[in-house]
Amino acid sequence: MDDRSAGVIAAPALLLDNVVKSYGPIRAVNGVSFAARPGEFIALLGPNGAGKSTLFQLLSGLFVPDSGRIEVMGHDMTRDAVPALARLGIVFQQPTLDLELSVTANLLFHAGLHGIPRSIAKPRIEAELSRLGLADRAHDKTSQLSGGNRRRVELARALLHQPRVLLMDEPTVGLDPASRTDLLKLLLTMRLERAVAVLWATHLCDEVADADRVIVMHKGKLLADTTPEKLVAAAGVSTVEEAFLAMTGGGEEGRLAGR
Repeated sequence: MDDRSAGVIAAPALLLDNVVKSYGPIRAVNGVSFAARPGEFIALLGPNGAGKSTLFQLLSGLFVPDSGRIEVMGHDMTRDAVPALARLGIVFQQPTLDLELSVTANLLFHAGLHGIPRSIAKPRIEAELSRLGLADRAHDKTSQLSGGNRRRVELARALLHQPRVLLMDEPTVGLDPASRTDLLKLLLTMRLERAVAVLWATHLCDEVADADRVIVMHKGKLLADTTPEKLVAAAGVSTVEEAFLAMTGGGEEGRLAGR
């Protein structure tokens, strides 16, 4: 019996069931449901104001949903938050490194927050930095790094406690095209090597072509959950950008998604 028939691959690493979050009369997240399997790369595509940021705040435990259920590796985010959050790795949209600390010091601080002893943390840090091509920058202040390399440090930090789900919230904001491409390729390779589910939020259509699935979100709702190829075919167009604009009604926010 292989892993798939045994249910190992089919079991979701991340599960959302009819999740709702409102601010007054506005439903920022409106009945969102989907699941992510280990090793799966899912692009969450939506214009500014689609509800992606609110959804990520729910997934990271910063907010509690009004209704619905979120599970990480079978742990309910509301009733069993500690083990659920322990299995999450997060790279936030806004940079969160201490620029006055060295790369290693930043990572050691994070390891301490997760209760990882230094005897374990140090070899993990060395291994992650080596994999990410930053071994020679380990003792540099993070202020000396390029934007792309700072993102790599944040990725190393998110992976230190060996999460099963990795949340990437608009991770390429502010990066040059080469750095954007390198980071995306890195994650696409890594998710299979580590059997980690990756949820990559973006408003850039050119970042979803190689995803296993693309989820289109608009005004708090999920409009599609399919492969990039099927998304394009269903819309009867030739590109993801055209399909996205057709689904979201175009407009200024939609046009930004193609940039």
